[in-house]
Amino acid sequence: MSTNIMIVDDEKDIADLVQIYLENDGFKVFKFYNGKDALECALHEKLDLAILDVMLPDIDGFSLCKQIRKDYFFPIIMLTAKNEDSDKITGLTLGADDYICKPFNPLELTARVKTQLRRYTRYNKADNENNNTFAPTTEHNIRGLNISKSSHRVFLNNKELALTPLEFDILWYLCEHKGNVVSSEELFEAVWKEKYIDSNNTVMTHIARLREKLHEPARKPKYVKTVWGVGYTIDD
Repeated sequence: MSTNIMIVDDEKDIADLVQIYLENDGFKVFKFYNGKDALECALHEKLDLAILDVMLPDIDGFSLCKQIRKDYFFPIIMLTAKNEDSDKITGLTLGADDYICKPFNPLELTARVKTQLRRYTRYNKADNENNNTFAPTTEHNIRGLNISKSSHRVFLNNKELALTPLEFDILWYLCEHKGNVVSSEELFEAVWKEKYIDSNNTVMTHIARLREKLHEPARKPKYVKTVWGVGYTIDD
């Protein structure tokens, strides 16, 4: 079965170049130069990953990402000509999984695509990997919050939460280390499988989005707590 990737960029030279590199690696590419056609594709095709340019002639990439995230959880990589933290934080807050600035090396983009797909595939195949009937169910129950590794489902007070694979992995890692403080560096390298870089806001942004889905008050969160200057923790 082919892996379907959507690329959306109004700079045709860039979209065409990315298409060539992805197809050379065996991916099936759906290519669009505007947001409207891309959104239509997302609604009718089974996509495994999307690459969205921020600046589009009709729907901007942020709005497109937000629309897709209402119904789908496949990885989204944002492209932008701006090298600004505010744009990166905006994209990640809306549900993007990665962010790359133009100009970029197509080989780097391809590598990031493969990294996101590995994580997404692992997430979706969790049930098949746990088909041993004698294997114990791996889960955590913390004051109304239930997270199951085998089913990759999360419930808060018996209501299921729609978490992205990254958000699930962050929550699972914190639950696995409950009672301990996990630094941003440790959390990033454990979840993203990449080297942590100083002043990296990625973890903070995803924690904020995770808290939002957990209906956490900003000042006194019940579950994911900040230990200022150290990291994050979930208590027993």
